[in-house]
Amino acid sequence: MDGLSGLNASQRDAVLTSSGPLLVLAGAGTGKTRVITYRMAELIRRGTPADRILSVTFTNKAAKEMQQRTTMLLGRRLPSKPVISTFHSLCVRVLREDIEALDYPSRFTIFDRGDQESAARTALRDIRVGETSMRSGDLLSHISRWKMNGIAPSNATDNVENDLEFLAAVAYRRYQSNLRAAGAVDFDDLILLTNQLFSEFPEVLERHQRNFDQVQIDEYQDTNGQQFQLVEALVREHQNLCVVGDDDQSIYGWRGADVRHILGFQSQFPGAKVVRLQDNYRCTDKILELANRLVRHNVDRHEKTLTAHKASDEDVRFLTFPEELGEAEATVREISYLHRSQEIPLADFAILFRTNEQPRLFESELRRAKLRYVLVGGQSFFDRREIRDVLAYLKTLANPSDEMSLLRIINTPARGIGTATVEKLLVRAVRAGKSIWSVIPAAAAAGELAPKTRGALEQFHSLLEKYRQQFDESPNLMPQTLTALLDEIDYDSEISKQYKDSQQQLVRSGMLEQMIDAVTQYVERSRKPSLFGFLEDAALMGRDDENDDEDRQQEDAMKLMTLHSAKGLEFPRVYLVGMEEGFLPHHRSIGDSAAAIAEERRLAYVGITRAEDHLTLSRAESRMKWGRRRPSLPPDFCSRCVAKTTRKTTRTMTWTTTWTTSRRKNRSKSPTSRLVSLSAVPLESHSGLSFRKVGQWRYEPIEPASIPCLCFST
Repeated sequence: MDGLSGLNASQRDAVLTSSGPLLVLAGAGTGKTRVITYRMAELIRRGTPADRILSVTFTNKAAKEMQQRTTMLLGRRLPSKPVISTFHSLCVRVLREDIEALDYPSRFTIFDRGDQESAARTALRDIRVGETSMRSGDLLSHISRWKMNGIAPSNATDNVENDLEFLAAVAYRRYQSNLRAAGAVDFDDLILLTNQLFSEFPEVLERHQRNFDQVQIDEYQDTNGQQFQLVEALVREHQNLCVVGDDDQSIYGWRGADVRHILGFQSQFPGAKVVRLQDNYRCTDKILELANRLVRHNVDRHEKTLTAHKASDEDVRFLTFPEELGEAEATVREISYLHRSQEIPLADFAILFRTNEQPRLFESELRRAKLRYVLVGGQSFFDRREIRDVLAYLKTLANPSDEMSLLRIINTPARGIGTATVEKLLVRAVRAGKSIWSVIPAAAAAGELAPKTRGALEQFHSLLEKYRQQFDESPNLMPQTLTALLDEIDYDSEISKQYKDSQQQLVRSGMLEQMIDAVTQYVERSRKPSLFGFLEDAALMGRDDENDDEDRQQEDAMKLMTLHSAKGLEFPRVYLVGMEEGFLPHHRSIGDSAAAIAEERRLAYVGITRAEDHLTLSRAESRMKWGRRRPSLPPDFCSRCVAKTTRKTTRTMTWTTTWTTSRRKNRSKSPTSRLVSLSAVPLESHSGLSFRKVGQWRYEPIEPASIPCLCFST
């Protein structure tokens, strides 16, 4: 029986091409791993020794899967195995043999993240730069960027744009000197030093070139400059290189990936053959119709159109909600209905979003609905440092006996109450058999503290007493009270102290904004809001799940993840939420460059093609930002394309405004609250409705065909 009978024509063409440069353009869901493993097996069947085939991928998990699938295909034990590894593992093999040529010991140590941070702190101390001027993590970010671009420590000062980068460049030189003295390398060094070795010692390169007759690279669109240089050097003589990837899924430009490598493959390797895998076995025809239309508006791409092998009568849904809480409530209500009434496993569902700040509302609603979920690729909103700090303030205000919370905030932000003072308070509290909070006035009056420290302690005590009274007396004004508290303690100074990078500061400040929004939404939906009530709401965890087996939780839990984390995964039911300008495309990309917008469009494409059978895209018409409701807009790159459809296809192309009935028993006077709502039935019953805004808070039905479709154009 033909061992390739299970392949389609394009897959078979790629597998049977055994010499020269080969570019396999593998669209989403077209079986790229199948091609790589079948091709290895076919090369071995044709006589290539297994250990002379090198396949490189980006993760150990992917490498292990390739090894297992190749062995299963061959169905027999081999005298040797193909070399399947990550880029870093491959470079370790090379360096273990030859790094002594660069004056490193062959038994070098590879520093992990903790080791790197320690080395970075030492380097900063050596050049007399304190943590207040530059954090160790910020220094490592600069160093990693320079190393990915092949910039040596001696040249870093020639590639700086400001004083902070100059300090980082000076520290980089000391950092690298300390690593060398310790006989150590970091992960970025593994590839950088291998390329240096191949460049400076041609005989070493020649020996490693002779090790492999065939080289395959998976996820080629994700390669950075150093990785490309490594690959090109290894195949320079025989040119037997097969790369598999999809330029339409190149979404890691922010960490050094360069889509030009896959776009320019035929120029870099003249005579290259190109095979397009366009038969999609994952998504329905309706989902692929949208995906193809979206990504086609990217100018710099390899032309390809995915063809579905799954037909479906269910259209892609585009839902618009008056505000963000309605989006979260309705999404979770539908998932709950489908899971509990139709017994659809939670593992079938995924909620995808652009930024790490978006899942907070969905987490809150999932906790309230007691639906198990896993937040993939990021911290829970409530586990973030700044949110834990704010919650500690609120917990101390609600319960001064909560000493864990009190000790967390007593000197955060710094107010001159140091460790020695805290120790004295602890001793006094233990001796008196009282709480730390209750002994603060006595400790301040006893004269055992320095005047400056005593003043700081008294101000801290007065601050909390003042805000406790405000929260108690005006529970409906809790968002304003919290905003005033954060302003008075100047929490922004703590963010500036902890994060020197301006973008990180913006992200962390955005988390505070989300916290204020959470309090605002709690007040809006509560009959009798209170500080205790909010804290209880935030802590809702579904205690019945605490003792469940962890593996079971992973199996029967829906996934919340960023679009970047979702790459390579697939789910029967996908909700792509927050389709608004500022999120997707991200605000940093708007007005940046055509290339930045193109990557955001590819990111949306990745999200859409994660869906196997059901896809819902949604947005909110307004969002709460810093305690005020502000309008949100559909992505600018989708509003420029108007649907040219007949009425038969309009449901696939329209944004639908969902109207439901409010569950709030005590509505506020704001018109916004009348628009925030839940439904007792699934959203399918609303999917044919579309509305036009005719007044500040008034809408009227319109024909679906007049709504702009989600076409992404520059």
